Amino acid sequence: MEKLTNKEEEIMQILWKLEKAFVKEVMAEIKDEKPHYNTLSTIIRNLEEKGYVSYNAFGKTHQYFPIVKMEDYRKKFMNTAIDTYFNSSYKNMVSFFAKEEKISAEELREILAMIEKKQ
Repeated sequence: MEKLTNKEEEIMQILWKLEKAFVKEVMAEIKDEKPHYNTLSTIIRNLEEKGYVSYNAFGKTHQYFPIVKMEDYRKKFMNTAIDTYFNSSYKNMVSFFAKEEKISAEELREILAMIEKKQ
C-alpha cells in the first residue's frame, strides 16, 4: 500500500465519507481552496492507479468509490508513524500527546479501562 500525498488523503477522506461520488460531488465537499475540476479529476485517477479507488462508468462520467478501507489505511500508516517518530513505542506516543496537552487525564482513564477490559 503506497503512502498518499496530503491532497490524496483529503480526497480519500471525502470518498470514505460519501462512499461513492462523482468528481463534482467530491469538489462540493472540499473545505479549503478548491482545485480546478481537471486537477481534482487527475488526483482521483491517480488514486485509481494506486489501487485506492475504482469506478462505475455512466457514459463519459465516472462514479468513484474507495476499495481500500479507511481502517486498513489507518492501521498501516499509524504503525509506520509510531515506528518512525516514537521508536515503535505506544507509550512514547501517548506521553507525547499528554505533554502537548492533546489528550486529557479522563481520556487516558478511558484508554486504561479499554485495555483492562481486554485482559
